[in-house]
Amino acid sequence: MTGPPRDPGLQPERTRLAWRRTTLSCTVVALLAVRQVVRGGADAAALTGLATGLLAWLGFLRVAHRRVGRMGAAEPAPLVPRHALAAVVCTVVLAGCAAVMLF
Repeated sequence: MTGPPRDPGLQPERTRLAWRRTTLSCTVVALLAVRQVVRGGADAAALTGLATGLLAWLGFLRVAHRRVGRMGAAEPAPLVPRHALAAVVCTVVLAGCAAVMLF
């Protein structure tokens, strides 16, 4: 059963802006991790945490870029569960790396 075309209103724009804000937050976390390693010394745990955090940041950037790109359609496709899981895993890994870097 097909109904009238959907009027998305501003919802896709709000979603796109939310993805951009989250990407900016992840970028700040990655930059602070780099700063922490440069200023605090480079022991093995810090370097491992930094490398893992940067990989998680790159993974999140990829997922966010794909999602923002698909939000331009008149009726955006729903977020693929695989991409949602990747975003969650990257966020949790970033939080774990921040904990390792702090302690």
